[in-house]
Amino acid sequence: MLAIIKTGGKQYKVAVGDKIKVEKLEGEAGSKIIFSEVLFVGDEKDVKVGTPFLTGATVEGTILQTAKGDKVVGMKFKAKKRYRVKFGHRQLFTEVEIVKI
Repeated sequence: MLAIIKTGGKQYKVAVGDKIKVEKLEGEAGSKIIFSEVLFVGDEKDVKVGTPFLTGATVEGTILQTAKGDKVVGMKFKAKKRYRVKFGHRQLFTEVEIVKI
């Protein structure tokens, strides 16, 4: 069984047992979370596509951890003005294991 869910402004293709990293979600490690915005559910025999979402379809997951991602380094620069600024950013994410579709 395969599903496409939407969370945090992004779409993820998931199956049972997958571990995905999504934008930070509220909840502690070990708690259940339900994704109600399901765009597609299907397998080799049956396919259901929503317009834009499927009614009555949910995907359940378990929160494994909330952490910070890798550092992204950026730079601001203005020519001939001696202006240079280097900055870094670490985005928060939540790792979720898909339990049921």
